[in-house]
Amino acid sequence: MSPPSHESPEQQQAPTSESPPDRRTGRRGLIAVAALLIGYAALSYYSNSTPDAKGLGVGLALGPVLLIGLILVWRWTRPLIATLVIVTVGAVLYRYWSALEGNYEWADLAQQCAAYGLLAFSFGRSLMPGRTPLCTQLADNLHGPLVPEEIIYTRRATGAWTAFYLLIAAAIAILFFAAPLRVWSLFVNFATYGLIALMFIADYSIRHRILPRAPRSGILAALQQFLVGSG
Repeated sequence: MSPPSHESPEQQQAPTSESPPDRRTGRRGLIAVAALLIGYAALSYYSNSTPDAKGLGVGLALGPVLLIGLILVWRWTRPLIATLVIVTVGAVLYRYWSALEGNYEWADLAQQCAAYGLLAFSFGRSLMPGRTPLCTQLADNLHGPLVPEEIIYTRRATGAWTAFYLLIAAAIAILFFAAPLRVWSLFVNFATYGLIALMFIADYSIRHRILPRAPRSGILAALQQFLVGSG
């Protein structure tokens, strides 16, 4: 007979999956991301639909790009150089603000096409020899290790997402020249998110049907992994 264990019940209990606090944190993250996207989309549509909101349109079109760029400059260079860059950018914005207000829709177009083009590039680049497809990475982090059938499927899914984001970028560019600005703004600020959601649901449903085992995490966990890279 084995000797009695002196471990507490908490120590004897086998580790379980994600704890309730972790789940609540993940859901809060999803809610925060969704609120940010909805707020940005609503403000962007308002700026494109209201003649007196051109300044807001400039801020929304350039703000995210400038913020990311300045953060990278601050991290990659010395503080003095970063400060000079920030001051220079501020001076340029002040000097040409009127011109930017008159043509802010072009900055918005560049931002939207660049965002989806970058997504397509990221997915497509992961398909190159010697790299792990992005969907394979996400699936392995979520419920790996993967079996060969899942690796094959996730590679194809990565190709599908690449084509999808390329089509979105092309549609944004075509609609910009073919439709009124208000209609274009509706598409880029609302319809694109709906299309992404439908694509994600289709991907999840197909994977659930054709793979030898069903995904072990729910669709919210998969969406969390896809959006914020955690799970």
